[in-house]
Amino acid sequence: MIRATNLCKQFEQSIKEGKKTRKVEFLAVDHASLYAKEGEIVGILGPNGAGKTTLLRMLGMLMTPTEGELELTDASGNLITDVTGKKGAIGYLSNNTKLYPRFSIREYLHFLGELYDHSEEEIEARIGHIFEVLDMESFGDNRIDKLSTGQTQRASIARCLMADPQLYILDEPTLGLDILSADAIIRFMQEQKESGKTVLYSTHYLEEAEVLCDRIYMICKGKIVAHGTPAELKAQTQTDTLRKAFHVIYDEATEGGVTV
Repeated sequence: MIRATNLCKQFEQSIKEGKKTRKVEFLAVDHASLYAKEGEIVGILGPNGAGKTTLLRMLGMLMTPTEGELELTDASGNLITDVTGKKGAIGYLSNNTKLYPRFSIREYLHFLGELYDHSEEEIEARIGHIFEVLDMESFGDNRIDKLSTGQTQRASIARCLMADPQLYILDEPTLGLDILSADAIIRFMQEQKESGKTVLYSTHYLEEAEVLCDRIYMICKGKIVAHGTPAELKAQTQTDTLRKAFHVIYDEATEGGVTV
């Protein structure tokens, strides 16, 4: 399980006023608290600039919070205290994840398996399983720089799977993908949930989130403004779809509406 308490991230921006420029500090994430349990898919929803990626990067230990606490437990429920152990328990995916372009996917995963000190038999078995889960058999031996966008995204997820983490943090994993690639990634998330893993992900696809997520956090201007199951959020806003609930919640949160 991962639990965040009052996470904040402060940045500095320049504001031009006439011929002068002054520095202003602002909170991209403002005292955000959330949790995600084993065997659960938790969605982070919000418009562009709401703080989703900054929040996920802090949860993935890629960015240090200005304030707040982050706790991570292993599959047995024991608190992970060392930084190396925490990072090893997390598989993080973003749209700008870099892969070695001159490797084939199989070569890249084999290289990772050696880094993780797996035996040759373990590596081959793991690669075979990953190719099956992500439906990659037809292009698994293609060079990474020759892959389509959807195939590259699946290769990035395969990188996470090779480490077999307890927690997956996925930043808009289906953004811009064709239907088959998006469906493969959705099946992957569902299978990880069924195997007892935790999946925390952001998306702009509200219909996808309504079907996939056990619980949802909505973030606006760095603040968590709503939290609950899709059914609870719809009941709270007296709406019949998550998209409609989203608009009601964000209209209230911004007092002027948010276009998404």
